[in-house]
Amino acid sequence: MLTTERKTMLLDVLARDGRIVAKAVSQHLGLSEDTIRRDLRELAADGLLQRVHGGALPASPALADLAGRRAISRDGKASIARAAVKLISAGQIVAIDGGTTAIALARSLPADRNLTVVTHSPDIAAVLVDNPGVSVEMIGGRIYRHSNVAVGTLAHEAIRSIRTDFFFMGVTGIHAEFGLTTGDREEAAVKRAFCEQAAEPIVLASHEKIGAVSAYEVLPLGNVAGVIVDRNQAEADLAPLIARGVNIIRA
Repeated sequence: MLTTERKTMLLDVLARDGRIVAKAVSQHLGLSEDTIRRDLRELAADGLLQRVHGGALPASPALADLAGRRAISRDGKASIARAAVKLISAGQIVAIDGGTTAIALARSLPADRNLTVVTHSPDIAAVLVDNPGVSVEMIGGRIYRHSNVAVGTLAHEAIRSIRTDFFFMGVTGIHAEFGLTTGDREEAAVKRAFCEQAAEPIVLASHEKIGAVSAYEVLPLGNVAGVIVDRNQAEADLAPLIARGVNIIRA
């Protein structure tokens, strides 16, 4: 079997089973595990999967650049945003992460709840600047360009000084076994800092993130109060999360 044929077969297995077990594939093909692992390394380098111990899992489409992510799941993100707004009461202090679903949430915030929004995303601040019912607390730091959010020491110091009622968090992967993940170590650390300061961390989970895994762990699933999913998310995708006791909030 040619290398290209093997890689195509590996991606077919990943799409069918949601994971690749290198040992099982090598035995099925009568090839060494080293050969399969080399194929997986090359596919991972192309962004087509995420390698884990013993094999691979789906890579998240949410690792695309910000402009590219705006075109993914627009209707689903809007419904998730509306569901998040229903959780928020007047007078609360709410932290909002960066990302396209978070931007949809910011656009959905009403002008009659007298909210304070804490964010490290210039995009979120720009959306809210004309909302008369929202006071914005901007977290500064070094801008991580993939998500256009502030990270680093300055961001951590500012986050530690504010306790919030909610943190609406975006991630690039939500997996029953590997938890909440994202594609950058510093961004993961900032998300954890926000979660530590929030009474209720809530994950905004557009459909392409369910079952996907990225390189850096943010938190185990048990550390968040809920995961808001698109109402059209397949039950089979959610079953492993529900089995882990995750509070699924359907948009």
